[in-house]
Amino acid sequence: MSTAPPVDDFAFVYRLATRWSDLDLLGHVNNSRFFSFDESARLEYFAALMRDDATFWKKSGFILARIECDFLAQLHHPAQLDVGFRIARIGRSSMNTLAGMFVDGRAVAVSRGVLVWFDYEQQKPLPVPDAVRAMIRARERLAPDEAAT
Repeated sequence: MSTAPPVDDFAFVYRLATRWSDLDLLGHVNNSRFFSFDESARLEYFAALMRDDATFWKKSGFILARIECDFLAQLHHPAQLDVGFRIARIGRSSMNTLAGMFVDGRAVAVSRGVLVWFDYEQQKPLPVPDAVRAMIRARERLAPDEAAT
């Protein structure tokens, strides 16, 4: 199990409220919901790309290749969840994501993922475009590690 990075490590924080439907029989937010919380933050992080590029997800865009989550504390409903999301590493065609999930500044989960920049027409990875790299660099508080391109 890992510890969460401090919320101050994240320049991008997405706030969402838990819902009654997030609960399981034990009365806490079900573990599977944390992957949806990560997804919501991830999509919001890249919203400008999706909005400004009509070909996003038609010709190219990212695709989720891997995701994992460490559950640090139970989460009960109702709660306001702050999901800090960042790109921790940019490789040639992939990006490593990190999300810290917090309630009142207390970490409840940490998720890590791998996104691959993907050609949806040819069904194969592509290099991460320079414009996407620049957008990520501009919005991150902590510079992502970068592989030589």
